[in-house]
Amino acid sequence: MTDRGEREIVFEQRGSVGHILLSRPKALNALTLSMVMDMTGQLQAWSDDASIACIVIEGAGEKGFCAGGDIRALYESGKAGSDYWYEFYSNEYRLNTLIKEYPKPYIAVMNGITMGGGVGVSVNGSHRVVSDRTVFAMPETGIGLIPDVGGSFFLPRLKGAAGMYLGLTGNRMKAADCRYVGVGTHHVPDAELETLIVELSAVEAGARASTNIETVLGAFVTEPDDCPYKSIEAEVDRCFAGESVDAILTSLRDNESDWAEGILKLIGMKSPTSIMVTFEQLRRGGELSFREGMAQELRCVMKIRDGHDFYEGVRAVIIDKDNTPKWAPSTLNDVSSSDVTEHFDEIGEKELAFL
Repeated sequence: MTDRGEREIVFEQRGSVGHILLSRPKALNALTLSMVMDMTGQLQAWSDDASIACIVIEGAGEKGFCAGGDIRALYESGKAGSDYWYEFYSNEYRLNTLIKEYPKPYIAVMNGITMGGGVGVSVNGSHRVVSDRTVFAMPETGIGLIPDVGGSFFLPRLKGAAGMYLGLTGNRMKAADCRYVGVGTHHVPDAELETLIVELSAVEAGARASTNIETVLGAFVTEPDDCPYKSIEAEVDRCFAGESVDAILTSLRDNESDWAEGILKLIGMKSPTSIMVTFEQLRRGGELSFREGMAQELRCVMKIRDGHDFYEGVRAVIIDKDNTPKWAPSTLNDVSSSDVTEHFDEIGEKELAFL
């Protein structure tokens, strides 16, 4: 096996598998710009390699597949007005698009925490394996961001109103829920994952590789025990199908359940601007192609870079950890329609250029 050393990301060929290991376990394998660039280059090389039948991506350590992007670096670069913010997001979104359009099976082993940028390098792939330790979430509205990395495309296409619910609340899902709503495609027990990769590595590259990979995966698939989301699905679909944020909040208030009261309180803790922009992002995203959605997301995050709430959210949640952000505007009613729509304005020479 390749010596990992201190590398942030490790690539090796295991039989016919192009294996990617995100290797920052102390940071829950959060993505850096160099990891994004290295992964892009390696995936491009493997796409033309006839000896590679599929890609498998994993995260190192016991806790996380990938908890997101390196938020502290983005915070510091945004504050300093450096180019890192644009370089990171534009290259990350190009990588997400490469994964979405990859010509070979791309198998993400979502074992552990899978959030933010980790969602971008997993859910956009053709095969998303969830396990007993999977914890999925898109918590961006809690730090003044939006659920990006392809969220514009995949969230509106989840079962019922699950995507809007996940995008606005940032709530977590485990394996069974992920399979049920469409985040995951296969469930494999944690104890079987390494054996699965060994079996995949023995698949012969060539014309029948995709069929044989499906057969191997199918032999390991089991049904997770419990699906808590089913108990709230009807309420989610009723409340989060509203045609505006106000309509969603009204439905939640009318629901008069403990669940709805908790969701109202949760949304009230998020950045009001992020909530409003996320709703519009997902509303538009249901009608967009993947590439159109990625271009939309870059426009949004470039506007966010020049605003207030991201820096305040990171300060409150990650730096000072007092969890008392002072959002501006401070309420949903104070977010104007122009505050929202300007996030979707084209950005000239910084428009996303694809690979």
